[in-house]
Amino acid sequence: MGFRGWPAEALEFFEGLAADNSKSWWQAHKGAYEHVVKGPMDELLAELAPEFGAPKLFRPYRDVRFSPDKTPYKTHIGATLGGLRGPNAATGGGYVQLSADGLGVGSGMYHLAPDQLHRFRRAVADDTTGPEIAGIVAGLRAAKLDVAAHETLKTAPKGYPRDHPRVELLRHKGLIVWKSWEPAAWLGTRTAKDRVVEVLRAARPMQSWLDTNVGASLGRP
Repeated sequence: MGFRGWPAEALEFFEGLAADNSKSWWQAHKGAYEHVVKGPMDELLAELAPEFGAPKLFRPYRDVRFSPDKTPYKTHIGATLGGLRGPNAATGGGYVQLSADGLGVGSGMYHLAPDQLHRFRRAVADDTTGPEIAGIVAGLRAAKLDVAAHETLKTAPKGYPRDHPRVELLRHKGLIVWKSWEPAAWLGTRTAKDRVVEVLRAARPMQSWLDTNVGASLGRP
């Protein structure tokens, strides 16, 4: 049938789940999840795959083993595209997420393993690859896209001067492009796909730079 957006019931599903995150509620509303949440996401991913790579849809169940929050279900649905398979992946295609708060899409390397972080900082500091990524980041921000990391140091990392011209990037311990939208009528139309595609295409230069200069962690499969 093809992707036609998410109906309002998809957001209502997550609002209900947030209010009653229990197995009994989930079982009573699982059909709605399959039909109005997962179904449209599967259709969107199928249409994105030819350009951005094979998708992986995350399970709706939370890993509560090491978390003080024991609620069993995620209050969002998320999926990766392309090579993004974990925090240390390379050659990524992107990430898409829907929740009661709206739609989000991103690309990049959210968390860098120690060997990746070493290569990232070395490339940022380099007089050739450093200005390249600085220019890419500036262009993304000018396009009103967020560029961030899961963690940022308060000062320059050890071994780098505090007055380095790219110290802001050197302080990052990851690098992603991210864009989110609050719920709106267009979420129920194909415009949702158009906006996802626009961000993923804009993120390609940064992802390419990361793939070339950082790559996958050598310490993990």
